[in-house]
Amino acid sequence: MSFNLEGITEVALGIGLKLILLFIAYAIINPIGRKIISKILHSSTNKKKISEARVLTLEKLLINIYSYILIFIFITMIFGVFELEIGPLIASAGVVGLAIGFGAQGLVSDVVTGFFILLEKQIEVGEYVTTAGYDGIVEELGLRTTQIRSFYGTLNFIPNRHLEGISNHSRGTMRALVDIGISYNDNIDHAMQVLQHVCEAFSTDERFVDGPQVIGVQSLGSSDVVLRIIGQTQNMEQWQCERDMRKAIKEAFDQNGIEIPFPQQVTHIVKEEA
Repeated sequence: MSFNLEGITEVALGIGLKLILLFIAYAIINPIGRKIISKILHSSTNKKKISEARVLTLEKLLINIYSYILIFIFITMIFGVFELEIGPLIASAGVVGLAIGFGAQGLVSDVVTGFFILLEKQIEVGEYVTTAGYDGIVEELGLRTTQIRSFYGTLNFIPNRHLEGISNHSRGTMRALVDIGISYNDNIDHAMQVLQHVCEAFSTDERFVDGPQVIGVQSLGSSDVVLRIIGQTQNMEQWQCERDMRKAIKEAFDQNGIEIPFPQQVTHIVKEEA
């Protein structure tokens, strides 16, 4: 029994060359397709007035679908290089899909839920949301999982079927609320006038849509009288506005001799006569 070394070498070189060309084609087509998808979607923002968040959401989703399809085509072409029948591969893919349909109900639920979240535009990439026990910014919305990055930097991968009771904090204006305590010995009307001057200074700030304005006495604490300020700000600007207002209020109170009291406790001692 003799081996045709020359024939084997020729076949191996032919298959190796085809595989190399196939990998090169994949390496070229993959980034080109991604760029085309991104370019088409971003060009539609001006023509159809689609929001940037919506474009980012669709971009990540379509790129994922494109990658899955490209990988499937790549695998089928490898089968062709080795002259294997593609029919069994497609049949096995159908069997796997059927098994997923019957066995992996959670996966099917993820896909269905993700489809309706996209269709109803409940959340989009870049928005600040609260859902499934997580607070953070949506980084990616897929058909199976959603990625939410918490403010501490943790990236959370949440199955779509767990996205219940979604609270979207990035739609419309937001409320900036500042509560500030003054001493019981200070004049409330004077303190409210000082706060009103601070509010007037911030009313020209472009971050504020409405106000801010002094609401009045919010509560009577154990050691302070709490005054409240409320204003409507641009989305995602409320926290920085609150920080800036607290700084300005502290400086205004210092200039006007108004005390922000420390927690205090009064103790009464009763002496009983013998």
